[in-house]
Amino acid sequence: MRALTWHGTRDVRVDTVPDPTISDPTDVIVQITSTGLCGSDLHLYEVLGPFLDEGDILGHEPMGVVAEKGSAVTALEVGDRVVVPFNVSCGTCWMCGQGLHSQCETTQNREQGMGASLFGYTKLYGQVPGGQAEYLRVPFGNTLPIKVPDGPSDDRFVYLSDVLPTAWQAVAYADPPKDGSLVVLGLGPIGDMACRIARHRGIEQVIGIDLVPERLARARARGVSTVDLRDAGDGVEDAVRALTGGRGADAVIDAVGMEAHGSPIGSIAHRVVGLLPKALGAPLMKTAGVDRMAALLLAVTLVRRGGTVSLSGVYGGTADPLPMLQIFDKQIQLRMGQANVHRWVPDLLPLLTADDPLGTEDFATHRVPLEAAPDAYAMFQEKRDGAVKVLFTPGS
Repeated sequence: MRALTWHGTRDVRVDTVPDPTISDPTDVIVQITSTGLCGSDLHLYEVLGPFLDEGDILGHEPMGVVAEKGSAVTALEVGDRVVVPFNVSCGTCWMCGQGLHSQCETTQNREQGMGASLFGYTKLYGQVPGGQAEYLRVPFGNTLPIKVPDGPSDDRFVYLSDVLPTAWQAVAYADPPKDGSLVVLGLGPIGDMACRIARHRGIEQVIGIDLVPERLARARARGVSTVDLRDAGDGVEDAVRALTGGRGADAVIDAVGMEAHGSPIGSIAHRVVGLLPKALGAPLMKTAGVDRMAALLLAVTLVRRGGTVSLSGVYGGTADPLPMLQIFDKQIQLRMGQANVHRWVPDLLPLLTADDPLGTEDFATHRVPLEAAPDAYAMFQEKRDGAVKVLFTPGS
């Protein structure tokens, strides 16, 4: 089959690799029809090379059709249409029973000190082959894949793999009052969808902050107030206070993470770690603060006293300095974590089979064949051509 594989920093290629096979009676093989390019994939593209091996298959936002199933799979049939969550979760352990699928005890990576395995996402999370490929082996066939109806296009359902539950959890964790205010930092796929979900859930004032004109325009078109970082500069705090009665936002979502602009030292650290030999780079990522912290620091500044910061953007360094005095003094609640996909599916599925209130059908800005994935990675990383969400279509 053809699959997008990692070969080094900013070097991904579409290669011919062996087809996946059934290795456990509960496995299914899914023929991928659509698969997304995620902002988290850019961390593999640039930063997390020390935890990858050449030839690793990337991608964690797939959907498709069941092509083959193991002898113990009873919940699905060949030909069923499914979305594959990015968490590799069993659905039956204690953590999954608490709705914490990202902490699944069956697939936790204890030797790395990390949570549940993820598709296509480094040795830290199990080094499971990913879904930017023509076929994908999916374990836990009775509990992990999400069966979706035939009819509506992939563009409506593929986001159940990551974008929709991640954005929904970000808003749920932020938990602003309906008559209150929510700031969303970063209007990439997660931030954009978080704004839509917040508006759908009736949050009165949603403020999106970014510096990419196309992303700001998309948010404004759906009733979101926007602040352009290029214009606001150091006055972004004043701009938000002016919109929130002078006290700051009730809640702030950091949908940026370590990809934040505005930190030259962090940017240099990213490049250096990505280029170091694995024996040096991996320990540095685990023990040093190498992230660009601008977005999280801004979130702490913009939230009102007693407010909540909801963190969905990914950070990597374990020794990143936090402004603990400010967080404590302002009595800020801080909530974060990988999205627990299955926890939010009951809330999300009804929104995908009705009138598409979240605008999933036209959410993607680019749909390209899998063979064009290397160019799409570069375009997305450089924020060119209005790229907000890219979908690959294997086999096209």
